[in-house]
Amino acid sequence: MHFSLQNTKPSYMERSELEGSEVYLQENVVFEQGKKYLIKAQSGKGKSSLLNFVYGLNTTFEGQIKYANSLSFSVSCQRRFSYVFQDFKLFEDLTVLENIVLKNQLTQHKTQEAIETMLQTVGLLAKKDTLLGKLSLGQRQRVAVIRALCQPFTFLLLDEPFSHLDAVNIKILTTLINQELAAQNAGLLLTSLGSEYLFDYDKILLL
Repeated sequence: MHFSLQNTKPSYMERSELEGSEVYLQENVVFEQGKKYLIKAQSGKGKSSLLNFVYGLNTTFEGQIKYANSLSFSVSCQRRFSYVFQDFKLFEDLTVLENIVLKNQLTQHKTQEAIETMLQTVGLLAKKDTLLGKLSLGQRQRVAVIRALCQPFTFLLLDEPFSHLDAVNIKILTTLINQELAAQNAGLLLTSLGSEYLFDYDKILLL
């Protein structure tokens, strides 16, 4: 699978605001399964909007987004994406494990043992029965990433996924993500204010 942006731009932004973008207003920008892409931009340049456009959450854009040559975006299409939102979109009144299992129950993609192994890897196994609302932002960010890995996907969308983490935890999560990308032959689309982190990108694009 692949998807492409064709002369796409947020409706709320003027063309003059997008000068120099290697994504917006470009004739045809293709994202291919199995490849890793970094989207770099300053705040306010439409990074979150880009991922929301791709994921079908926001349609306030001009131009076209094609999914394997189709303009139609369906629920089945959305299921081929897994998304770590910048604001996590976790449930504060559920425990760490309940937040993760809620996603996994829909797909049965991971066993309970596999989930607990990931929690152990990121240092959160002892917190599995703790309410999400009692965790720090960095801990929540780790939960959000694990939750996103608990489903089949063709593309993984990460919106500034390590903004609350230190170098040690970034390295741990990068390793987990790389393992899952390889296992699913999936593509990666990551947005960042500037940090390139530890992925071996096939292409870095300025937004």
